[in-house]
Amino acid sequence: MNCVKLKGVRDLQLATIKKPVSKDGSVIIRVKACGICGSDLHYFEGGSPLELVMGHEFSGVVVDPGSRSDLKVGDRVTGLPISPCLKCDACKLGNYQYCSETWTNAVGLSLTNSGGFAEYLSCRSDMVKKIPDKVSFYAATLVEPSAVSLHATNLINVKVGDSVLIIGGGIIGLMAAEFAKLNGASYIALMETNMKRGKKALKYGMVNEVFNAADKDIITKVMKKTNGGFDKVIECCGNCYAVSEAIMSVRPGGAISLVGVATGNVDVPLVLSVMKEVTMQGAIAYTEQEFETCIELIAKKIIDVEKYIDKKVGLDKVQDSFVDLTSGKTDNIKIVVKP
Repeated sequence: MNCVKLKGVRDLQLATIKKPVSKDGSVIIRVKACGICGSDLHYFEGGSPLELVMGHEFSGVVVDPGSRSDLKVGDRVTGLPISPCLKCDACKLGNYQYCSETWTNAVGLSLTNSGGFAEYLSCRSDMVKKIPDKVSFYAATLVEPSAVSLHATNLINVKVGDSVLIIGGGIIGLMAAEFAKLNGASYIALMETNMKRGKKALKYGMVNEVFNAADKDIITKVMKKTNGGFDKVIECCGNCYAVSEAIMSVRPGGAISLVGVATGNVDVPLVLSVMKEVTMQGAIAYTEQEFETCIELIAKKIIDVEKYIDKKVGLDKVQDSFVDLTSGKTDNIKIVVKP
């Protein structure tokens, strides 16, 4: 089958691999759509692991239901791309994201299980979720990143009347704004270096104001605007500047959700977090319930995710799409691949 492989730093190439077969009861899915995620961009820029077939925000139709007696050929599905052990304490509590085996054979995130930038993929049977007919395959690719944002918002208990700052205007940041608004936040601001994305974010209606993160006086302006800082900050970039800005922008006693993934060490103004007694909460992935909640919210049109999709491309345009999304100049938020 056709796929796209990571061949080096900023180098994705068309390739051919064997079509997956059901293993240990796994479900084989013909991929209809697969989103390009921010973590995929990290792999792209880092150039490893070589030969990785990315794509963990997928939707498609069942071609082999494996061990799932409630599935049949042709069913419309998506799935959690993870591979938890289900035996450890974290798994028993429903916190699959803490399991040490969660990413070992994750779809599109491991060399052992190719992802949705291919014509077919194999997903663990217990991780496959049906999607209602009213949810398009394209909208279904946004379930996974939406669940990430929901988890990050839940962890710091965004509530009615809160002022919330989102740092980073990618899909995770914008969906976090969606959930902050749903929870009753009274003022939601976005901090972004790419003002093309910033202006676009305002049009969606979830963000009240956009601040230019490159402005040398940004912190002064933010503190003045909020009379001492935001109640909650959701950091979606994963670099030292973004984390530092989060600490400086939150009010004393406020809370920060760290969603962005930094691959190296990050220098932060720790003294400020101590003096202001800031709560910093790491946020990784989501719970199964949060994933299912996002399917329901999309199906009921409580959240509109499809508006964030800017392009739909074939496998032959994946390399160009990654270059576009890492340029820092485009206003594109989400590009979906159609294998």
